[in-house]
Amino acid sequence: MRFGAAAPVDWLVVGLGNPGAAYAETPHNVGFEVLAELAARWELPRAKDKYAGRFTQGRAGIGGPRVGLLQPQTFMNESGRSAGPARGALKVELDHVLVLHDEIDLPFGEVRTRVGGGLAGHNGLKSLKAALGSPEFARVRIGVGRPDSTDPDVVAGYVLGRWRQPKGEVADLVRRAADAAEGLVLGPSAR
Repeated sequence: MRFGAAAPVDWLVVGLGNPGAAYAETPHNVGFEVLAELAARWELPRAKDKYAGRFTQGRAGIGGPRVGLLQPQTFMNESGRSAGPARGALKVELDHVLVLHDEIDLPFGEVRTRVGGGLAGHNGLKSLKAALGSPEFARVRIGVGRPDSTDPDVVAGYVLGRWRQPKGEVADLVRRAADAAEGLVLGPSAR
């Protein structure tokens, strides 16, 4: 799918998580937290219900690129149901879709960026690949660590449970992940 230059935004930034108070302040929702940090930094308007999610748009800072920030409300495993239609309506090229997500294969506090690659069993990423037609979108991988078990129920309890780390360390992780996302969106000239 190729889009022309008349796209309403230059970047679509998708924060992954689960809707509802029961999932707030959990490692699995760190993508939502980073998205909120970016919206505050860029002074974007309050998000509205759109594309089966919460959506806002504006500029990434003064004179920055036009951005759309999407928080799917479809639950993590069906994030593509929100991001796919948003990408189509906004006419965003795949290489300008940026996904913010938790990564249990990275130690808590580590933040890495990449374009494409494997999905590491992450159901939110699998849903996005299916809806976007490819895994070749940009990502900010936010290390939340993993429990000392490979049992799926233990892992689910870990990522869906409240943060075990101090609030200050979580806030620092969110800030650093937002810095990484901002660096991708604004490009090398912003550094």
